[in-house]
Amino acid sequence: MIFPHRFLIVCTLLSICQLSGEKAKKGKTAENLLRENLVPWCIVPFDASKRSPEERAKMLVQLGLKRSAYDWRAQHVPEFEEEILQYKKHGIEFFAFWGGHEKAFELFQKHKIRPQIWKTLRSPKSGTHQEKIRSAKEAMIPLAKRTAQIGCKLGLYNHGGWGGEPENLVSVCKALRADGHDHVGIVYNWHHGHDRIKEWEDDLNLMKPFLHCLNLNGMNTGAKPKILALGKGEHDKSMLNILLESGYEGPIGILDHQNHLDAEESLRANLDGLKKLLTKLR
Repeated sequence: MIFPHRFLIVCTLLSICQLSGEKAKKGKTAENLLRENLVPWCIVPFDASKRSPEERAKMLVQLGLKRSAYDWRAQHVPEFEEEILQYKKHGIEFFAFWGGHEKAFELFQKHKIRPQIWKTLRSPKSGTHQEKIRSAKEAMIPLAKRTAQIGCKLGLYNHGGWGGEPENLVSVCKALRADGHDHVGIVYNWHHGHDRIKEWEDDLNLMKPFLHCLNLNGMNTGAKPKILALGKGEHDKSMLNILLESGYEGPIGILDHQNHLDAEESLRANLDGLKKLLTKLR
């Protein structure tokens, strides 16, 4: 027989344990939003100041950032190795690389780094839904094999169209994994998902088991404007709250992608906006 006062004590202890667990979980989830864990993205060709690899690494250090996802254009190919060396020198993790380039892949092996490789998922123009999934999968197989050879994760990147829909990203990801490419996942960008704002919670729950990285952006209805600093969008608070409540613990990126702005100015705006949003949500 359990006496009433003992029953009350047991219930109280269970409640305390449950609340402590929830707080610990939320605290752990928030770690991916700490400044040193964030991944700056689109800071190379979109930097109005056109920094050199050394200048870029110093900028990241000054901002307190310790990771970087590297996007590039043809003129940056000769700088690939210098970028790697400067990141190593300044304690910056070369977190991800855009697209594919054999010179870069050889350098990754030479310098023993394994960044994620981000590649836009193809959008087939014809065929049934299953035929489109098969076509998109087959188009990605060569890169899936190459990235596996060098030990890099491959992220299917949403960039609009059929290939940017969360359901299709997940379907192609599953198809590739079924063929043995377990290193394949998804990189999802808010700035390419304005038409999915209302479905964000469902989309996140669908993609979460496959996410390699999630890139945030200020979000207004109708993408007006498309690129906006965090905290400036009408949906930022609600979308970020959904993210926090989901328990997602993976990498999170912040965006420059504004040709008319200095990358440091753009990143600072995002960092400040994220800080204010987190303060409101707390």
